[in-house]
Amino acid sequence: MSSNPVAETVALLMPRAQAELTELVAFKSVADFDQFPRSESEGAANWVADALRAEGFQDVALLNTPDGTQSVYGFLPGPEGAKTVLLYAHYDVQPPLDEAAWTTPPFELTERDGRWYGRGAADCKGGFIMHLLALRALKANGGVPVGVKVIVEGSEEQGTGGLERYAEEHPELLTADTIVIGDVGNFRLGLPTVTSTLRGMTLVRVQIDTLEGNLHSGQFGGAAPDALGALIRVLDSLRAEDGSTTIDGLTGDARWEGLQYEEEAFRKDAKVLDGVELTGSGTVADRIWARPAVTVLGIDCPPVVGATPSVQAGARALVSLRVPPGVDAAEASKLLQAHLEAHTPWGARVSSEQIGQGQPFRADTSSPAYTAMAEAMAVAYPGEEMQSAGQGGSIPLCNTLASLYPDAEILLIGLSEPKAQIHAVNESVSPDELERLSVTEALFLQKYAAS
Repeated sequence: MSSNPVAETVALLMPRAQAELTELVAFKSVADFDQFPRSESEGAANWVADALRAEGFQDVALLNTPDGTQSVYGFLPGPEGAKTVLLYAHYDVQPPLDEAAWTTPPFELTERDGRWYGRGAADCKGGFIMHLLALRALKANGGVPVGVKVIVEGSEEQGTGGLERYAEEHPELLTADTIVIGDVGNFRLGLPTVTSTLRGMTLVRVQIDTLEGNLHSGQFGGAAPDALGALIRVLDSLRAEDGSTTIDGLTGDARWEGLQYEEEAFRKDAKVLDGVELTGSGTVADRIWARPAVTVLGIDCPPVVGATPSVQAGARALVSLRVPPGVDAAEASKLLQAHLEAHTPWGARVSSEQIGQGQPFRADTSSPAYTAMAEAMAVAYPGEEMQSAGQGGSIPLCNTLASLYPDAEILLIGLSEPKAQIHAVNESVSPDELERLSVTEALFLQKYAAS
């Protein structure tokens, strides 16, 4: 990185950042309180609040959102007449999945092979640390030139919409000239990237019932309708032969214009096994950024170990559907539920329930804030130009903020580049990426204040 006072300050702050991320990762802050204690999430929320107070933030508050979780808010006043920038991250994390599959414990930040491993290291506890680093660097180099609001969400990974509903009920709270969402990542490690689109999502739970109770498969199998078999047929109907998503009434032929994702690079990033084909048609970018994608997240059925020779009376599944900008997530959810019901065989009883939803998002990349971000990235990443890419994941809050504050510019950056393996075992963050993006954010705030 070229010599720059802000960059030099951030470099000196990196050991402190590692220590703080270690503390924050240690909280098992999964906002599913059937699996993890509420106290772990409350502990993380209080840690974030204390960190904001230590940096001089005012009005620091734990916001009790309608989904039963807490988001953390704080305001750092800027010079008189200065613009206001809202910085976003979330402290809740995905479950660790199979803890035995982690090389090191998921809730202990561990340095290995030049990366820091731990659940939430990149997604998105590291994003909050990035914000802290940027602000500290500015304080050490002339001060923070804008007013800064910080909001750190407590249930983003659950998709339960608590902060969205809270923001709608308190629209004055998060008003800002520009919003920086620190919850995405560079297209490739070391390639500065802003995310210009996000797919929306819906979560639907489907239940199929056929019998009053399980039956002996030898005595009744062959004529008795198997609920698990019916569910498998229904779920299979959601995909074409090549794996493309096929939901009745939902189009899936859009194309992505812009930065492309080479197939071999995608295979490597996704760790696709040799000989296994990718699913869908069109370019990889078409498939993951511009088209709907269905995923079966889980099925309730007997495990192989301990299974009995029974015809199943009932079975259920959790289905995720990602939808691109231009598709209304609520309408897509209705189409998905109608498809599940229409394709249930044998007259089986079927019911479905939407349990989560978020709209897709498209940013205006021609705004002045994007110009300032491009200039900042050019300094933090010498020799590289800012790229604009899509993101297959969802951040439901983006559309809520865009709706509440239509004049605000929204930028998406973050630490979740492909090697981070967010949501998977052995999630990690690159400390180099954390350092460069913290420098980027600090320089952005300087350049944006002067624009």
